[in-house]
Amino acid sequence: MSDANVIEAAVRTEFGKGAARRTRRDGNVPAVLYGHHAEPQHLAINAREFAAILREHGTNAILSLVVDGKSQLAMTKSVVVHPIRRYIEHADLLIVKRGERVTTDVNVVVAGDAAAGTLVTQEANTLSIEADALKLPESIEVSVEGVEAGTQILAGSIALPAGVTLAGDAEALIVNVIAAPSAAALDEEGEGAAEGESAEAEAESAE
Repeated sequence: MSDANVIEAAVRTEFGKGAARRTRRDGNVPAVLYGHHAEPQHLAINAREFAAILREHGTNAILSLVVDGKSQLAMTKSVVVHPIRRYIEHADLLIVKRGERVTTDVNVVVAGDAAAGTLVTQEANTLSIEADALKLPESIEVSVEGVEAGTQILAGSIALPAGVTLAGDAEALIVNVIAAPSAAALDEEGEGAAEGESAEAEAESAE
């Protein structure tokens, strides 16, 4: 990850829900920049530019913020997205320095096809890692190519890129490969569920 994501940021002097709405109405995202014992700084950053950076580099994108003519590296720590309209409501940005190692969660991507007759379940969507702030991987790939039923892939067994170390529980289950249920078993399960629903409906009608 490079620090090429240059984006202008204006200092916000108004706070509260009303001020945040006005910031978004002007095409900006309300953001807070903090870290390294500095006083939190309330900023407004261009919504389209910020969204484009997140689409290209993921939610751990490193920004080169330009605030009052001065450049500051920052990591996107968290983003709040409106649940229905899907615009960015707010962002928390963390000050980072060159060469600094940070701990964050990255997405886990399962790739490949497991052995025939298996079912692959992904038990965790993210992995907690530590890495250079400017070299954070956008995701971690876990291959299940040819993996047999009964295989469990734990966090500690996943191959990580050079310079990246695991920060979370090494025993955490990430991917579980089990034997796929037969058609007969699925039919029995479906029949059992239908009988249960029928009995419940009869009990309710009898009340």
